[in-house]
Amino acid sequence: MISDYFSYAFKNLKHRRVRTWLTMIGIVIGIAAVVSIISLGQGLENMIIGQFEDMGADKITIMPGSSIFSAGMATIPLTQKDYDVIKRTRGIADVAGMVYSSTRVEYKDESEYTFIIGLPLDPGSKRIFDSMQNFKLDYGRDLKDGDGNVIVVGSSVAKDDKIFERGVALGSKITINGVDFKVIGVLKTLGNEQDDRSVYINIERARDIFDNNDEYDMLFAQAKQGFDVSEVAEDLEKALRKSRDLKEGEEDFNVQTTEQLQESFGTIFSIVQWFLIGVAGISIVVGGIGIMNTMYTSVLERTYDIGIMKAIGAKNSDILILFVIEAGTLGAVGGIIGVIVGGGLAKIIEIAAQSVLAMDLLKAYLSIELMAGAVLFSFIVGMASGAFPAKQAASMKPVDALRYE
Repeated sequence: MISDYFSYAFKNLKHRRVRTWLTMIGIVIGIAAVVSIISLGQGLENMIIGQFEDMGADKITIMPGSSIFSAGMATIPLTQKDYDVIKRTRGIADVAGMVYSSTRVEYKDESEYTFIIGLPLDPGSKRIFDSMQNFKLDYGRDLKDGDGNVIVVGSSVAKDDKIFERGVALGSKITINGVDFKVIGVLKTLGNEQDDRSVYINIERARDIFDNNDEYDMLFAQAKQGFDVSEVAEDLEKALRKSRDLKEGEEDFNVQTTEQLQESFGTIFSIVQWFLIGVAGISIVVGGIGIMNTMYTSVLERTYDIGIMKAIGAKNSDILILFVIEAGTLGAVGGIIGVIVGGGLAKIIEIAAQSVLAMDLLKAYLSIELMAGAVLFSFIVGMASGAFPAKQAASMKPVDALRYE
């Protein structure tokens, strides 16, 4: 019985092909946009979760400012005193700090502003950074303890037309704030433009360049094995409050475990993603209105047919189901096409990001649940949009319907 309803629905939709295609456009656009956003978002989320897992659950990040959003804008920086307090906190195995600043970099007759990142090179600190960062050397050598005026550059600094027109070759001289440095290594492309444009040097040389005696832009701590990371983070926060003579709730610093950072980024990411889905959903609403308009027109055109069906024994419920399923089918077909278009669009964006922008962050993840859910949702939207026209068709009196011309 149900198969007969669907068969009849497809027959009517094929009979009015141009109108059917025009009606489905809104649904196709909306579903395609939603599918591409969700698939790219899911792929990006999976990548971020993977990076947090690579950092390790035993890491704690300390930033100036009362939240992660104010990092880099705080008036009270982290200092060597804070470093020492963290180092002495119960449950802390090691601490590493970094400094960074946007500075003019000169190469031959060209100059450009980019980030200079000063990293500690002692064995303990380097172990923390190596476990947290995804830096991989492309060619040359890495920075090591005791290095002076030498630097490692991101892939964008080394490649032609990225920052410097001719690119920076291994062994070249780069001038930072009037001080010459030799390029000893080039990192592989990370996919983050800021990291790929950065220059990495010994933290002590960075302090000299920035005229920074004992300040840190960010500190990282590693909890000892066997200690609860959340409890260690709480103890660390209390120690810093005491050292800075602050009351609880008045912190001018922010302490986050890897798990907390992941949750914070996940919340922000979800808000942005749902906002984009909401915008894309407008097209689905427009498509639903189009289906409703088409079904009203279809009811008027088939009034005589409705009269005949009722005259030979069709019930009001039969007519209602017939038109609701037809509207749902219209939505589902648009949903299927939308899934195909959306999946293809997401894959094109992924390929473009990898080839043109050298970014490995955007990876389309098209799950069976997403595809089935999108088609089911579009089917429900179609059925809901066709409910009122179907009710109008079901309420017609046979005599009036047969006399309609």
